[in-house]
Amino acid sequence: MNVIMDLCIVPIGVGVSLSEYVAACEDILNQPGLKTSLHPNGTSIEGEWDQVMAAVKACHEKVHGMGAPRIHTNIKLGTRTDREQSLEDKVNSVKEKML
Repeated sequence: MNVIMDLCIVPIGVGVSLSEYVAACEDILNQPGLKTSLHPNGTSIEGEWDQVMAAVKACHEKVHGMGAPRIHTNIKLGTRTDREQSLEDKVNSVKEKML
């Protein structure tokens, strides 16, 4: 099943700068089979359910391995069975209605 997810992983107990943790997760998320779009408050991910979930788990393992004792993660996730839809399709649909 294809999924579109918005992911925000927040390490706790590591200080105020989180960019090194974001970069480590982006390396994991930018694997073949996943489409991603980094934005100021997280990353949008498109791919097969199991691969996306495995990548989220790998991000948690990596961030804990970098010394974060706690992680808070926000996930928004959508699936549909009536048709295929990409990250770009969703954005373009809104932009078309704005014209």
